[in-house]
Amino acid sequence: MKISIYKQVVLSLRAGLLLLLLIAGSSHAQIPAAPQQQPIIFTNATIHPLTDLPIQAGMLLVEEGKITALGTNLEVPPNARIIDLEGKHIYPAFIHARNLLGLTEIGAVPVTSDFNERGNINPNVRAQVAFHPESSHIGVAAAAGIGLVVSTPSGGIISGLSAAMLTDGWNYDDMTLKAPAGLIINWPNMLNNRNLAKELEELQQAFNKARRYHHAHKANPQLPVDSRWDAMRGVFEGELPVFIHANEISQIQAAMSWAEKEGIQMVLTGARDAAYVAHQLAQHDIPVVITPVISGPARQWDYYGASYAMPAKLHEAGVKFCIAGDFGAASTYRLSLHAAAAVAFGLPEQEALKAITLYPAQILGLDKLMGSLAPGKDASIIITDGNPLEFATQIEKMFIQGREIDMQSKHHQLYHKYRQKQEQSK
Repeated sequence: MKISIYKQVVLSLRAGLLLLLLIAGSSHAQIPAAPQQQPIIFTNATIHPLTDLPIQAGMLLVEEGKITALGTNLEVPPNARIIDLEGKHIYPAFIHARNLLGLTEIGAVPVTSDFNERGNINPNVRAQVAFHPESSHIGVAAAAGIGLVVSTPSGGIISGLSAAMLTDGWNYDDMTLKAPAGLIINWPNMLNNRNLAKELEELQQAFNKARRYHHAHKANPQLPVDSRWDAMRGVFEGELPVFIHANEISQIQAAMSWAEKEGIQMVLTGARDAAYVAHQLAQHDIPVVITPVISGPARQWDYYGASYAMPAKLHEAGVKFCIAGDFGAASTYRLSLHAAAAVAFGLPEQEALKAITLYPAQILGLDKLMGSLAPGKDASIIITDGNPLEFATQIEKMFIQGREIDMQSKHHQLYHKYRQKQEQSK
């Protein structure tokens, strides 16, 4: 008996959803933390503000989700919860500046992915709306110290609008810290002569239409709204950065020239060959989001450690940059390993720490909220037993906006499960 194509599609969708439910049901369900109920004061910790020297035997006071004081002799509020952290360290929570977290779950099950829309021009796609707060990858990332991730749509030429999402919350509204975070452009392949002219023309036409729409609406706000071009108005107001993904030298240089001509605020992502044009990037004050550091050479003649050494080269050239690590959601948790690899190839340790905390916050325009420890900033912190760039260091606790989050991720569950197997085999 033949099955119609429609029925085959329905059956495959049902099978995919069933597989997703089975996998989700077998993993630990993290419960989002309740809002902070009382002042919390951390004592006897080494506090690393990252904008100043570490504070030995320090105290950090958190009230209503904000850091209100840090130092060595703070007054303890009478109703405060006191957490003694003798021998421990406090750092800002990590920020992953480019990732698919919340937009995809299982690569082999297409219905669990929502990051690539049909067509080449989709500026109105909003990452936060597609963000799935029940993703098991979110808990794994949070347990690895990542408090914020920029969920980034992909595909086409203009992919959509990214969003800066917290790694704890009941729904996407709770988890959205900033949306939009930026407009995403994938620069065309400069070596593909067949499609290059067509794709560049398509990109230029989109910007021309969006700019005309912006000027028309500025002159007459009563005009009908077009959601595609309305999504780009922040670009022309200078409020919304444009994250241009480009890796090869000619791509990067072409993107820089085009951004200058268009008068837009460009941020380079990917940036595999950025070290070769570092002085140009510094001269034009173009920030770079490195994705990834842990990677092999792209060409036969490349130095095997070219990707590992790039952060140090950008730092030496005076380029603003941050490290974003892997793009895949399942590998989000490896962010600190990318920063550690950069240290092994010449990047100063403090710069590596800032590259996954302070610098992404600055590039995203979120440094008044996150990225360092100071009064007035969100109490999004990690508590460790050592340097978080060391492989053996454990992240023992994390607070997001003063809320102590559940650290028991799917990875922890599997670790304890197979540890029991080893115990039983003795």
